[in-house]
Amino acid sequence: MNTKINQSINVGVDTGKTQLDIHIRPLDLFFSVENNDKGIKKALKTIKSHNPERIVIEATGRLEMPFVLACAEAKLPIVRANPVHIKRFAGAIGRRAKNDRLDAELIAHYGEAIKPVLTVM
Repeated sequence: MNTKINQSINVGVDTGKTQLDIHIRPLDLFFSVENNDKGIKKALKTIKSHNPERIVIEATGRLEMPFVLACAEAKLPIVRANPVHIKRFAGAIGRRAKNDRLDAELIAHYGEAIKPVLTVM
């Protein structure tokens, strides 16, 4: 019997000054790009090919904005999430380890479990 499970794709983006770490859930795909126009363009091309339900990025106040604006321009479903909410979610699921890859995975998990409302630009 061949059954196809329809899974929603959630993307978590951990923002750094020079790098974006990206996790695509539940496909367990991870990649990093530079946090500049060229890197963002490359990231969006990859993300778009997976037809995501939502792309979640923490609202840092400035570092995430070029990525958020590029997503809005590309008509991709972006969420600027409150970092406190993500931190509380991590505590609720017992997640203590911290590095960029794990943060991106956690943010994608948050998107899948909580289904935060899309940001309106």
